[in-house]
Amino acid sequence: MKPEVATSKAQPTVSLADEDAVKEVLSAAVFGLWDVVNSLSRLRPSKRDHYRVTIFGSARAQPGSFPYEEVKRVAVALAEMDCDIVTGGGPGLMQAANEGASAANSLGRDHSIGIRVDLPFEQEVNPFVEQAYEHKTFFTRLHHFVLASDAFVVVPGGIGTVLELMMIWQLLQVKHVQGAPLVVVGGMWEELVYWAKKHLLSPQLPLASPEDMNIPICVRTADEAIAIVREYHAKWLAQMGKGVALS
Repeated sequence: MKPEVATSKAQPTVSLADEDAVKEVLSAAVFGLWDVVNSLSRLRPSKRDHYRVTIFGSARAQPGSFPYEEVKRVAVALAEMDCDIVTGGGPGLMQAANEGASAANSLGRDHSIGIRVDLPFEQEVNPFVEQAYEHKTFFTRLHHFVLASDAFVVVPGGIGTVLELMMIWQLLQVKHVQGAPLVVVGGMWEELVYWAKKHLLSPQLPLASPEDMNIPICVRTADEAIAIVREYHAKWLAQMGKGVALS
């Protein structure tokens, strides 16, 4: 018995002079590529060796400033739990997180990961990144953060940080990401969540559900953020059959 051979229906040729037909072919090809990307993005590692925490924050904070030192302290504490620290790989509070992770490298392995995007004004990955990835677009970079992370901590930041926060919030809302805490640190994010509650839950025009407002976990201090991630990390260890991390 002969094996079946997969065949595809022959497509008619298209003249490059036929502009409308060419556009149709290109559009179909691009959507076909998106189908491939979407299928591949469904793949997840069956088991991750280490809990990964992404820290989103400003590229503008300077070493020695209070936010910089506090973010570094958060990263040290998380890395000492044997967590990997993932950032955008740039300067500012991203560098603070990578520096903290690198400083806690007492177990002799790389804790510090940077996921970069090609920007004209941020040329180099910060010196504390031990494992670097480079993306050409924000879209693929943001998707990489989602695939790589078990928890998200958002510290003070600008427009790029707002984008990252909102994307994770929305993915948790629609359950494309599940089980990952979204910890937002500082009064600016508390005010943002308050704004969302005020305007998106208006009785005149409700634009979200009340439970959506509970997705970001608002805290004021680094110690509160560490405690929340520690709790989720312990649950992850239990699920992985690795026991509970020591304080």
